[in-house]
Amino acid sequence: MAADKNKLHIVCFALITALCLIGDSMLYVVLPIHFQEAGLSSLWEVGVILAVNRIVRLPLNPLVARLYGRVSERTGILAAIAIGVLTTASYGFMPGFAFWIAARCLWGVAWTLLRIGSLFCILRLSSPGNRGHYTGVYNGVYRLGSLVGMLFGGILADFAGVSFTALLFSLISAVSLIPALLFIPKGKSGSEQAAVSGFGADFKVVFSDPDVCRLLLAGGAIALVVQGVLASTLSRLIAVHTYGGIELAGLFVGAASLGGFFQALRWSWEPWLAPLTGRLSDKKYGRLRMLFWVLCAAAVFLVLLAAPLPLALWFCVLPGMQVLATALTTLSDAALADAAAFSGKRNLLVFYAFIVDAGAAFGPLAAYAFIEFSGVDAAYVFAAALFCVLSLSLRPQAARGTVR
Repeated sequence: MAADKNKLHIVCFALITALCLIGDSMLYVVLPIHFQEAGLSSLWEVGVILAVNRIVRLPLNPLVARLYGRVSERTGILAAIAIGVLTTASYGFMPGFAFWIAARCLWGVAWTLLRIGSLFCILRLSSPGNRGHYTGVYNGVYRLGSLVGMLFGGILADFAGVSFTALLFSLISAVSLIPALLFIPKGKSGSEQAAVSGFGADFKVVFSDPDVCRLLLAGGAIALVVQGVLASTLSRLIAVHTYGGIELAGLFVGAASLGGFFQALRWSWEPWLAPLTGRLSDKKYGRLRMLFWVLCAAAVFLVLLAAPLPLALWFCVLPGMQVLATALTTLSDAALADAAAFSGKRNLLVFYAFIVDAGAAFGPLAAYAFIEFSGVDAAYVFAAALFCVLSLSLRPQAARGTVR
């Protein structure tokens, strides 16, 4: 009974995150096309706007962690909802670049409240026997917001304009107040009442424990490749391999549309694939062993994406890589939660959030540096090499199946 209640709590948290995320996800498909309507003058401004919310999250992670030592989970969620609704509504009425930067920085605050809150929530409500499943449930449900934002944001913006789309999505985000008020308790649990411990001690824990250090680096590298390289260059990769698009049933489908389709495809299976991955890591195969083998498989698929394969075969490899991306994110999150529970240091999750944000922010910069000098395929070969090194570093832990 308690397990069902805990799972409902996590699903509600994930649903709130999904509703708040719709406006942010919409920008990734709308701004590159409608940037002038949005008050911008060039595409480089779009790149900065889509990156700045990740950069601002880096110093915010420890601050928000300390905040959760003083306020309840419900207070943090309600603050995030308020910021998310206001910033999403503002996207349709921005007079210029500076205002966009301010709004995206505010959204960075909202996302940090949601992200750190979710990591603490899963750690508090889970056990080693269900932590992977709960992590997968959270990741799968909250990514429905990305699915809706990316799939319908571009269509609505094309037919009704950016302002209408932003206002509609802000109203949808406001619906998240209902589960927040009904299902998130007012009081603080014992773990939330405890202040977050000092960072000096936790730095010693991280750098004195090679297992924990490797897991943190793995999280950052996975974010760099999955959230950075793959997410930011997928349309470009498709354009290079299809020479701009493909003809389907007599109609030409451009690389941007294909990229949007394959991005949305991943979010469509996250609600069931992420929990399944987590459950398998809980019960049958082991978290670290699965992470090792999925990293190895992802390295192979990244090389295949850079290879000059026949187009039909290449389009089979692409969704395969997206499946592996879902598994990598879930396994990495759950493995770090295990390490935090084992050591008794919640701040390991704060370090993890920091490193994941850094990887996600640095990924597009690294990818486009490779594209500028060596082409998009070189970026994917680099990502594959990174995963190979990472899998070798994790092999001793995978063999043991545990963190020391």
